[in-house]
Amino acid sequence: MAKHAIIVIDMLNDFVTGALKAERAARIVPSIQKLLTFARENQIPVIYANDSHLPKIDKEFQLWGQHAVKGTPGAAVIDELKQKEGDYTVEKRRYSGFFETELDLLLRELGVDSLIFAGIATNICVQHTMADAYFRGYKIILPEDCVEAFSNEEQRYGLDYAKRVYGAKVTPVRDLIEDLR
Repeated sequence: MAKHAIIVIDMLNDFVTGALKAERAARIVPSIQKLLTFARENQIPVIYANDSHLPKIDKEFQLWGQHAVKGTPGAAVIDELKQKEGDYTVEKRRYSGFFETELDLLLRELGVDSLIFAGIATNICVQHTMADAYFRGYKIILPEDCVEAFSNEEQRYGLDYAKRVYGAKVTPVRDLIEDLR
C-alpha cells in the first residue's frame, strides 16, 4: 500500500502578496487548506519546502530579484496555510526541494513512496521538485487546483509536462481525497 506525503512548495508571503507575487496564487489557497486538513486528519505527513535565500549572494536574485530572504516576513508561509505541530519544513535555496536539502532523507525515514504536490509555481519550483522526486523513484500526484503558475499558458504547460514526462496523476483535490479515503 502506498505511503503518501504532501509537499507544499513556496506558499510564502513573497509569492502570494509580496516581492514576487503570483497574481493567481490566492485562488489555490482554499484547495490546499482542504488537502492539508485531510492529510492531518489521516496522519499523512505534511512537508513545507520553502525558499529561504541568503541575502545579497543568492544566484536566483539575478533572475528574479530579491525574494524570500531567510528570516524575513517574505520567507514565511502565508497565515492561511501556516505549519502545524507535527508538520515538517525544509529550507531550499534553489527551485527543487531536493537540491542540497534533507528532503529525500526525511521522506525515506517516513517510509514515503508517493508525493502529493501543492504550491507555486507549477512550471518552476513545483516542476523541478517533481523532477527530482521522479529521478528518486517517487510516485507523483498533482492536484491541479492546488498548484498554480504565473499565467494560464505556464499552468497548462506545467500540468501537461508532469503527466507526459513524470507520469504524474493529475486530478482535482476532491477526487484525490476520495481516492485516498
